[in-house]
Amino acid sequence: MRGYFGFGVEAISKPMNLGTLMRSAHAFGASFFFTLDAVFSPRQVRQSDTSDASKHLPLYVWDRLDEMQLPRGCSLVGVELTEEAVELPSFRHPLAAAYVLGPERGSLSPQLQERCDLLVKIPTRFCVNVGIAGALVMYDRTVSMGRFAPRPVTANALPEPLPAHVHGAPVIRTPKPD
Repeated sequence: MRGYFGFGVEAISKPMNLGTLMRSAHAFGASFFFTLDAVFSPRQVRQSDTSDASKHLPLYVWDRLDEMQLPRGCSLVGVELTEEAVELPSFRHPLAAAYVLGPERGSLSPQLQERCDLLVKIPTRFCVNVGIAGALVMYDRTVSMGRFAPRPVTANALPEPLPAHVHGAPVIRTPKPD
């Protein structure tokens, strides 16, 4: 899969949810994880983060929004159930993205929503658990940006195998001077 992504949460307060999100980010191949205005005990987070994600991907902990710094060219994507957000099945994931979820019993702060380049929503009737929401977004990114065989037409059919990748000749993008 090309590109990279990071994952984060704003004002999360339940260590089990944070641990689940960190473990999922590690499993789906995130490049980094971050928290913003969060209160958590690393010892309690490890109870649900059985992969010890913070040893395998960078963890950035910011107390305030103005401290948050993302890599140049990285789009900030808020995951929020709002009217203007794009539904996840129709969303085109940026090549370089940092996704952020809100707290367990609330929404992304208006200031963070304003800072987001894009907003995406999971098409549900009501909000789901923050750990579930994060895993759904990561799964959708993997499915939509990965190289997988198309789904078969019927449920009992096997997918057609992908053709082998063929490397072409080098592409010279700048002409050589005469």
